[in-house]
Amino acid sequence: MVNFEITFLIEESLDGGFEAKAIGHSIFTQGETFQEVKDAIREAVHCHFDESEMPKTIRILLLKEEVVAA
Repeated sequence: MVNFEITFLIEESLDGGFEAKAIGHSIFTQGETFQEVKDAIREAVHCHFDESEMPKTIRILLLKEEVVAA
């Protein structure tokens, strides 16, 4: 079993909900809530990798943009 970590960047979607993309892999998914997108990430990782190549951990980076008046 490979012992590596995969990282996902999650952003709020313009249409509502969240979009997630893996850094360094062609894995994209989405969810209406933060919990849904986390569950979708796990499912996408399990679909993308064979058992022998499955990452040991998933790191999630949440990008939150805010605009503040100057």
